[in-house]
Amino acid sequence: MGVQVESFDKVEVDGALLKHEEFVYLVLNKPAGYVSTTQDDKGRKTILDLIHIDERVVPVGRLDYDTAGVILLTNDGQFLNAMIHPKFKVEKEYHVKVEGLVRKEESAKLRKGVDLGDFKSAPARIFDVEYDDKKTSSRVKIVIHEGKYHQIKRMFEAIGHPVLKLRRHRFGTITTEGLKQGESRLLKPHEIKQLWNLSNYGK
Repeated sequence: MGVQVESFDKVEVDGALLKHEEFVYLVLNKPAGYVSTTQDDKGRKTILDLIHIDERVVPVGRLDYDTAGVILLTNDGQFLNAMIHPKFKVEKEYHVKVEGLVRKEESAKLRKGVDLGDFKSAPARIFDVEYDDKKTSSRVKIVIHEGKYHQIKRMFEAIGHPVLKLRRHRFGTITTEGLKQGESRLLKPHEIKQLWNLSNYGK
């Protein structure tokens, strides 16, 4: 039978006192060249090498090794699930540099969703499309609420524009404003509340 305990109770297992772990919520400005996992079998640096706190946290979703930008970390499993599950539709904004010139009809395909073989991407928002001076590449801002493996890269490859550079600018309401690459900070209480509200978790 299970036994309910209160926050002021002391619980021991084999003589060892269990400690209540406080929830921690961080934002990191991830540089390229780090994997967003807790460990790597190839010996590459992970984003945990950039975090210096006592609590054990895990990344909220992933960014590719060569992708920079905002990534959240936490030890709150419910929060993590609310942020990454597609049904909660928390937006992620990416700034992308791609080969070639992205035309209106190609942007329209991304807005409708593109077939990537194993799944069809949900409709994306595309804006601020700019061409470089030599007319050889484009800079695009795109917002999605999914986060499948290599999704942004695959979406642009599907319309014939391989990604040259990728940065996640925003996760929900959170950006890396004020953070240099490799720096992190604790989320403020109102920021955590905003993210919960965006997810409408449990509704």
